[in-house]
Amino acid sequence: MENFVVDGQSFFVKEIFPENITIPDCSVKKANKLGKAHGEAKLYFKRKDLMRDFFGKEGFKAKCFILKDDLILFLEALKKEYEYSIFRESRRHKNIGKTKLHKKVDFKHLWKERMEKIRSLTNNAIYFSVTDQIQIKGSRGYVKSKEPGYELIREISMPLISYISVIKVENTKGETLFYWKPFVNYDYFEEKASSLLDYGKKKGKRKNIRVGQGKYRQLLLEECVRCPFTQVSDSAILTASHIKPWRVSSKKEKTDPKNGFILSPLYDKLFDKGYISFTDEKKLLVSKWLSLESQKLLKLDGSQYVKNLPLDDERKRYLEYHRKYVYKG
Repeated sequence: MENFVVDGQSFFVKEIFPENITIPDCSVKKANKLGKAHGEAKLYFKRKDLMRDFFGKEGFKAKCFILKDDLILFLEALKKEYEYSIFRESRRHKNIGKTKLHKKVDFKHLWKERMEKIRSLTNNAIYFSVTDQIQIKGSRGYVKSKEPGYELIREISMPLISYISVIKVENTKGETLFYWKPFVNYDYFEEKASSLLDYGKKKGKRKNIRVGQGKYRQLLLEECVRCPFTQVSDSAILTASHIKPWRVSSKKEKTDPKNGFILSPLYDKLFDKGYISFTDEKKLLVSKWLSLESQKLLKLDGSQYVKNLPLDDERKRYLEYHRKYVYKG
């Protein structure tokens, strides 16, 4: 298991919560909301039994922390959504309903204000506690907190495309804590975009969100004929994977074959979700947020050299973005 150090304190990874926790509309601050939901600041943590097996017995109060460094990277990854957000348009969609929540919000200023707030924090680790919401009946588990660290998550997150991963750790004193890290789910954004925005209806049909994907795949297959892991060359079962996610790529980058690898579906998913990445020397990077069981079953040990990975200076530039904003380091 992997150790890491924060503010001079060492932590030992014990267990990863098996599910990513999507931040819903009802949990974020008013300015970020899609619709009219007020919410009570609680966060849904899947089934109660799963949640309590991880955090503690019924009625638990769990000590958690987030990192300033993570919040800065998270906000940087969300910058485009603050500036050109689909959410500001979605409020006009008939399925969302009319609302005045965003009427006077300057998202560009809001992003800058929040970034300055985070950068001004003294320590890297921001501690807070969450409590089991035992008053809520049924099988769904919820946690809640009113402490500043938890409130920061609510303040800067964009609903639905933001999610939290949590690791149970132990410090050198034998204390159990829970490390929270926010991420951006680019896939969810693309899956839901067409239901929020009108991309130009014409006779009941919507325009394809990923215009140029076919050309991109063709050009990429000409440069990368096989998966560097499996050596499979059957294009019917290979995936044209973007290095810098489609959503945050420029028009040119979206169809640039240098912004991609040809991967077998499993490795495409691992790369796309940030569970693996690569150094400029073709060494495989494996995220600590991927469970040890999965790492063992997939034979990913973080010491592998992927000699058939196609890397040149242009792909290295895209990989730098992936390592910084997509890879779950």
